[in-house]
Amino acid sequence: MVQYRNLQAEDLNRQLFEHFIRRQIVTRCWRRESGEWLIRDVPFVDDWSEEDYRQLLEHLSGILASGGFVYAAFVRGELKGFVSVDAVWLDPEREYLDLTNLHVSQELRGRGIGRELFRAAAQWAREQGAKKLYLSAHSSVESQAFYRAMGCVEAETYSRKHVEAEPCDCQMECRL
Repeated sequence: MVQYRNLQAEDLNRQLFEHFIRRQIVTRCWRRESGEWLIRDVPFVDDWSEEDYRQLLEHLSGILASGGFVYAAFVRGELKGFVSVDAVWLDPEREYLDLTNLHVSQELRGRGIGRELFRAAAQWAREQGAKKLYLSAHSSVESQAFYRAMGCVEAETYSRKHVEAEPCDCQMECRL
C-alpha cells in the first residue's frame, strides 16, 4: 500500500533515497528539429551519481525553505516517489509555478504513483493561485507519454534557465 505525505526539511538526507532507484533505460526520445517534434533513437541510461543526490537534497531543501511543496510516496516506509513545486513565481505575471521534480522509483513506474504525485502538485499550485504548472520534462518517449496523459502540452513560452540547464528536455506546461 502506498502512503503519501509532505516532506519536511528534517526528512531530507541521503538515507531517505536508500531504496529509491532513479535508473531509467532510455531508447527513444523526442527531439525538436527545424521546428518539428520527432522521435529519435537516443539510447542511454539515466541515473544519479552521489553528486546528483547531493544537489537534489540541496535543491529540495531550498524549495522547502522558500515555502514550496515537496510531497512523497512511501511503500513499507521506503521512499518510492516524490514531486516538488517551487513557490517562487517563474514569470512576472504570476501565472506559472515550476514543477521542478517528479520521479518514481524504477520498480514501481506505471502503477499510478506518478499520477497521484502530479495531481497533488497541481492541487497545491492551484491553491497558491497559479494558473499553470511549468515543467522541463525528460524527453524520453515514456516520460512524454506520461506528461501528455496528465494534460501537459508544449509550453507557450520557454524558460531560458531551464533550456540552458537541460537543452534536450521538452518544455511543457499544464493548465490548472
